Amino acid sequence: MPIARQDLENYIGQLLLVDTWRDYCPNGLQIEGRKNVQRIVTGVTASQALIDAAVDLNADALLVHHGFFWKGENACITRNKKTRIAKLLANDLNLLAYHLPLDAHPTLGNNAQLGKKLGLIGSGRFGDQQLGWLGELETPLTLAEFTLQIDAQLQRLPLVIGPAEQIIKRVAWCTGGAQSFFHEAAHLSIDCFITGEASEFVTHLARESGVSYIAAGHHATERYGIEALGQHLASQYGLEHIHLDLENPV
Repeated sequence: MPIARQDLENYIGQLLLVDTWRDYCPNGLQIEGRKNVQRIVTGVTASQALIDAAVDLNADALLVHHGFFWKGENACITRNKKTRIAKLLANDLNLLAYHLPLDAHPTLGNNAQLGKKLGLIGSGRFGDQQLGWLGELETPLTLAEFTLQIDAQLQRLPLVIGPAEQIIKRVAWCTGGAQSFFHEAAHLSIDCFITGEASEFVTHLARESGVSYIAAGHHATERYGIEALGQHLASQYGLEHIHLDLENPV
């Protein structure tokens, strides 16, 4: 039984507490399509490849973590943006995007799902808007062992800065491009910080603080929240859900 697009957007908005977040983009319906939704496709980023695939699958709605209309970007609808939006409009395909609200959700969010994947038991939050998570490994591992576990779970060898023999127990993490959180995390009595990306400064801070740094991939660390949201919606409303994980080495 299809659900009205507006009802779907309202439900997700309440579930993720969308109105409580300061974000860099609009959360919710970004491109309006057909009024009723039965088949949803989820994926990390509203790239041309993902849009094309959703159209081929005759989806009613495409749900992503990275959508359009970012703060500071050129507002003109030209080139790649025009092509993407034209394809959505021509096929009456809804685009819904959820950025920070999806990162932060306590069970469906990117941080919650990554922690679950890596065997981390959450115990607290930190950082701007409390986006970062704190927790522990149930069984301590050396940094080398933890690196292998991350590689096995995410199918991506992470960039690691720290001594291989270091024992890792207390961990802070925040998915995606949260390297700026390392400034605060390094002073929180942790052994390791995990995010998606690395900047030049993290090498020096890791060596000076004794806190190891792991950049496990922006895409790789943010694959799981949008999939979990799609699965939840499918269960809640009896929708068809297809998750597409398009390869991205970053």
